[in-house]
Amino acid sequence: MNKDLIAIFEYLEREKGIKRDIVIAAIEDSLRAAARKSIKGIGEKVTVQIHPKTGEIEVYAQKKIVEKVLNPSDEISLAAAREMEPDCNIGQLLEISVTPQDFGRIAAQAARQIITQKLKGAERDVIYEEYRHRAGEIISGTVKRFIRGRTIIVDLGKVEAILPERNYPKLERYNLGDKVQALLLEVHDTDTGGAEVILSRSHPEFVSQLFVQEVPELHDGTVAIEKIVRDAGYRTKLAVRSFDPKVDPVGTCVGVRGTRIKNIIRELNNEKIDVVPYSDNAQSLLENLIAPVVPRKLKMGDQKIFMVVADDDYPMVIGKKGMNARLIGQLLDCTIEVQKITEYQKLLAVQLAELSSSEDPSLDERLKIEGVNSLIAESLVGAGLDTIRKVMKADPAEIPVKVPGVNYYDLADKILEQIRKKKG
Repeated sequence: MNKDLIAIFEYLEREKGIKRDIVIAAIEDSLRAAARKSIKGIGEKVTVQIHPKTGEIEVYAQKKIVEKVLNPSDEISLAAAREMEPDCNIGQLLEISVTPQDFGRIAAQAARQIITQKLKGAERDVIYEEYRHRAGEIISGTVKRFIRGRTIIVDLGKVEAILPERNYPKLERYNLGDKVQALLLEVHDTDTGGAEVILSRSHPEFVSQLFVQEVPELHDGTVAIEKIVRDAGYRTKLAVRSFDPKVDPVGTCVGVRGTRIKNIIRELNNEKIDVVPYSDNAQSLLENLIAPVVPRKLKMGDQKIFMVVADDDYPMVIGKKGMNARLIGQLLDCTIEVQKITEYQKLLAVQLAELSSSEDPSLDERLKIEGVNSLIAESLVGAGLDTIRKVMKADPAEIPVKVPGVNYYDLADKILEQIRKKKG
């Protein structure tokens, strides 16, 4: 029995999780190359067999039976062949045992480097088998060391994973030995022939999986996270939907008195999380995202949304350094432009002043504004504002007095839109 090989098999199975047949195949390949170099006259057709229980090594050379031997490495005479296999004939292939007594020692020296390379490949394959199907899961480990500044090597037990500096929030700090939870982002090959397990704590999916852990209704499919965006370390926004009319998706994710979401916020080091009801309608989803703010004016486009809000609501909608508006835009797959109502009214006043001084004769025709009903139009005419030019030159404060219930800036908006259509 080859006790050394048996010990290797058992160690690799126990410590590295590499199956015995994978190890045997790797060693057989390396010993085949060593046999060609160390055993004279055996040719290229060499077979090496290792017994999985005893570790015994057998080397066989395959030779063709011929009448006259011209190439001793690959051929054997019929007479010599029949000494080993009496029933053989010319043209057949014969496997001959050529295992030398000291082959174990010679082979070990010659094959050491090749075995190491093969076993690295086998270990890589084990990593793939164990971790590649777990991509998207949350996995736990211990901070083992730091490389290249703040990139963290995390000990997962059988393997080490990498948590790159870019994959966790800048505000987070770790020390050696700290426990860390992260998303298993991917497993990929390295240039050296190994494999790397890459983790992330900044990916939006990390937050999704934390919710799945805390909220059973997400796990069983009663509630679903339809969209999620994140500025790691600062704020996450997610839109959730319920497939059961009796289940409130937002309340389910938040939990009684916020118990569920508090656990997630704690794991994310107090990152802010906004949970809103999902809607297939973009405007409804936007309204859910900015509630309780109600926009004074809203223009929905495919790629851009323009919104006017009260001055007091502006900081809430924009957020710190524009983060809130940016995340809303990401969730809706468009850009968001937000303007204060006072700034918008000033801009309208400037545009109206410029247009009212133009020589366009249509501005002096009898008042007709698209989108304004005939009763309001007649009220404006009755108040002396019988042309678009007169409406544009009117004092914004006078119109609600002359025509109650009419907003000057709403009229101005419709007028400008009407003029743009005519020109466009």
